Amino acid sequence: MKAMQVITLTLLSVLAASAQVVNFGKCPQPAVQADFDASRYLGKWYEIKKLPTFFQKGECSTATYSLKSPGVVGVLNSELLDDGTINSITGSAKAKDPAEPAKLEVTFFEGSPPGSYWVLSTDYEGHSLVYGCTDFGLFHAEFSWILSRKPTLSEETVEELNSILSSAGISVDKLVPTIQDETYCSAMNQ
Repeated sequence: MKAMQVITLTLLSVLAASAQVVNFGKCPQPAVQADFDASRYLGKWYEIKKLPTFFQKGECSTATYSLKSPGVVGVLNSELLDDGTINSITGSAKAKDPAEPAKLEVTFFEGSPPGSYWVLSTDYEGHSLVYGCTDFGLFHAEFSWILSRKPTLSEETVEELNSILSSAGISVDKLVPTIQDETYCSAMNQ
């Protein structure tokens, strides 16, 4: 039992040091998008805001989704790092349960456990609100992204999406904006 406490505290320290959002207790279970249609979700999305993560260090972040095979969505995440290089990672996502198509699981490395990617809200053409959470026994790590089909999103829409998160008990005060300035992000379009 003592070894598990040490492992838990070590993991908690690593996540906290990386600015990852970590809270005590189990993951919240927010409502997801009703009648989610993955085929309408395909294409490019720009990251507008996010909860900080240990695996995203850049700006100008985008996610591009494509149909990989029936029921499987290809994922390409890209970001511009401080040194001017583009960091990209590919993976795949699929619904764990076809009856809940908005509750996707995404995998980036062979053999690694999938991460949750729940679409809480989308109109498919303008915005998307994504939430993910991983339980670690006594605590959980949260992930959230506000995405747009364009590099900008109205403050009114951002506030509506923040309200969805807040009503599910998810803190929005740690959401950080992502730079999507056309000049700054020009390397992403080459």
